Amino acid sequence: MSLEKQIAQLFNLKGDNWLKHANSISVWTRFFTLPFLVLAIWSRVWIGWYCLIFVTILIIWLIFNPTLFKKPKKFNNWASKSVLGERYWSERKKNEVPQHHYIPVLILTILQTISGVILIIGLWKLEINLTIIGTIMVYLTKMWFLDRMVWVYEDMQNEQKS
Repeated sequence: MSLEKQIAQLFNLKGDNWLKHANSISVWTRFFTLPFLVLAIWSRVWIGWYCLIFVTILIIWLIFNPTLFKKPKKFNNWASKSVLGERYWSERKKNEVPQHHYIPVLILTILQTISGVILIIGLWKLEINLTIIGTIMVYLTKMWFLDRMVWVYEDMQNEQKS
């Protein structure tokens, strides 16, 4: 099973749940959780192990968020298309995705991983510069990845029409 499929399973993304997650409110409320997660982890300096309460709440939010919102009436916005593109990507073994997406997605995945490692090191060492750089890099690479997923979605839609 691909990593994408495993992640989709973790977030219970099956059938209609993908469509619920395509609600732009779901996308953006998850997207803006990262600064709160960074702050919760950093807060160990001030509140010690109690920081885990906030970290746990945020992780629970990230896990359940994709299924909390209603399926949107329209999917013609960037956030919805990015989620539906992720769905196509996670199911690419069943439905072939155009080859020109494979290398860019691989590069973006590597960049997201590097960004995440920088962020984790910054949080671990309490290095504010690394933490800020890591957070910015995570956001930039995630946005770029989601934009690529919009492209995947649009290519797949165009392919289905023809």
